[in-house]
Amino acid sequence: MRGERIFLLAVPALAFLLIIYAVPLAMLLAKSVQTPAGLSLSEYASFFADDYNIRVLTRTLRVAGLTTLLALLIAYPTAFAMSRAKGPMLTVFLVALVLPMSLGVVVKAFAWSILFRANGFLNSTLQWIGLTEKPVRMLFTETALVVGAANVFLPFMVLPIYAVVRQMDNRLPEAAASLGATPLFRFFHVTLPLTLPGVVAGSAFTFSMAISMYVIPSLIVGERQQTLSMLIARSFLYLRNEPLGSTISAVLLAIAVFVVVFSSWLARRLGARQ
Repeated sequence: MRGERIFLLAVPALAFLLIIYAVPLAMLLAKSVQTPAGLSLSEYASFFADDYNIRVLTRTLRVAGLTTLLALLIAYPTAFAMSRAKGPMLTVFLVALVLPMSLGVVVKAFAWSILFRANGFLNSTLQWIGLTEKPVRMLFTETALVVGAANVFLPFMVLPIYAVVRQMDNRLPEAAASLGATPLFRFFHVTLPLTLPGVVAGSAFTFSMAISMYVIPSLIVGERQQTLSMLIARSFLYLRNEPLGSTISAVLLAIAVFVVVFSSWLARRLGARQ
């Protein structure tokens, strides 16, 4: 009886999720297999048979992977620095991470597009210190997209790692050092295994958002280097090709679901080992 009452409390939230998310998603997926001749996977076959679509898919996965890697390289030492900070310094770290999250993605992406311009701050600085004689092409490049995306998604990588590092027993690396372990050995055999759950969670968050981002590539690389999300927008808004847009959406959804499921499985295995 008590279990039934608790379930009733969840009914409004479940109904909201069903109406707002599940039903539109089911309609979207159904549109990808509907053809004048009936249900068919011909749209998927056509999508994967097109070399241009494969290049866009490959670019999307590469950009998401590089964005995740860059964010991890920055976030990992940052999380350790935050775990050792106290008082005002910790407040500064948290404000620096949380405050940018209150700004819209459009604002942050547009700010990076200004920095990467030929007459922007980065090029002006490089020329002022004498490293370059003329502006370097930064905007509309994949490198600029990775840097800008990593900056936007960095908090989602730092916070999970920071939560794990805060719970780690700092005496373990010290104990390994007392037994003669080198700093490199302590990192790969003590510190890294203990922080892997946070790394997995942060990587899953960052990769899932990076693979589906639309505003950031639209402002930083434009139409020159399309991603899957940009193909979806073009299919629905410009080509009016709903089956194609639904098919690409289903492919993107499948990748995101795989990342979430795999990361959850990996996190459970890592947790069981500890």
